[in-house]
Amino acid sequence: MLKDYVLNEKSKNRLINIAALTNIPSPTGYTQNIIAQIQNELEASGVKVEHTPKGGLLVSLEGKDTNKHRFVTAHVDTLGAIVRAIKPNGRIKIDLIGGFTYNSIEGTYCTIHSSMSDKMFTGTILMHQTSVHVYKDARTAERNQDNMEIRLDELVNSEADVRELGIEVGDFISFESRVEITDNGYIKSRHLDDKVSVSLLLEIIQAVSKNEIKLAHSTHFYISTNEEIGYGGNSNISDEVVEYLAVDMGALGDDQQSDEYTVSICVKDGSGPYHLGLRNQLVKLSQENNIPYKLDIYPYYGSDASAAMKAGADVRHGLLGAGIDASHAFERTHAQSVDATYNLLVAYLESAMID
Repeated sequence: MLKDYVLNEKSKNRLINIAALTNIPSPTGYTQNIIAQIQNELEASGVKVEHTPKGGLLVSLEGKDTNKHRFVTAHVDTLGAIVRAIKPNGRIKIDLIGGFTYNSIEGTYCTIHSSMSDKMFTGTILMHQTSVHVYKDARTAERNQDNMEIRLDELVNSEADVRELGIEVGDFISFESRVEITDNGYIKSRHLDDKVSVSLLLEIIQAVSKNEIKLAHSTHFYISTNEEIGYGGNSNISDEVVEYLAVDMGALGDDQQSDEYTVSICVKDGSGPYHLGLRNQLVKLSQENNIPYKLDIYPYYGSDASAAMKAGADVRHGLLGAGIDASHAFERTHAQSVDATYNLLVAYLESAMID
């Protein structure tokens, strides 16, 4: 029962590591800073890292079987926005990066990253018709690109004022994560999709490098940077790779089995069914290791693995991840789901492939 749950030190540290990643801005297209930080941390601990031309990170580690390889991904890119236009009154019109709704970002604090300098400018995403004391349709006006805008925390009253700051069309906009960890084990934040998974892969890479985890097969860990726009981990897959596992969030809602306390194993998403044999192996490993899990379908969803399949990869593909509530909005999960995901990943990586 959750009321009896005690957040232990290992689980707490996992949540702290996730929180640290959510606070590093990385909307798709603006991931260079977080990638550089992850690369520096891995290389400092002696892990060899390849920085791919597309912007991702690839870590290849040898396992007991060096003939049949595995490919495991998580994506570090997040939802965000880009400057679409500068309005005559000094407000900023935005264009969305990733599949989310305008109402999910209303009232969000944000940062504009100037491409002309290293400067960052804060602001708030609001409806143009926000004030109920002025606008008759404040409650009913549609939340869309024409009505939503950024109010800059600067003294600006015109397009010229904004341009003088160094803000230009095409500048990236990141959303404040607002991350919090509760005493009873919840973490709530933007960008848990997919920084929960990235954090877990980094923990596993470190454990393998310390010989704490024994890989059954040589495994390539790929941190992708374009998943939110549909073509994340669809490249850098060597001919030796037989299995591809995407680690991404489990979606919660009506008709869903997934929850915030188990690892979610995807049966099918918007791209179609995942490989039955690999799915069954993940279920068997969960059962054998007493790992709480749920099987589920994510109807409006695509992953790094589905992107790889569309690109023509001839592999067995699977998908698992922590159950995350309110996906693409103010997300939340629990340490129990994070731990279950980690434990299943370790069990999978230490197990032999099933032909």
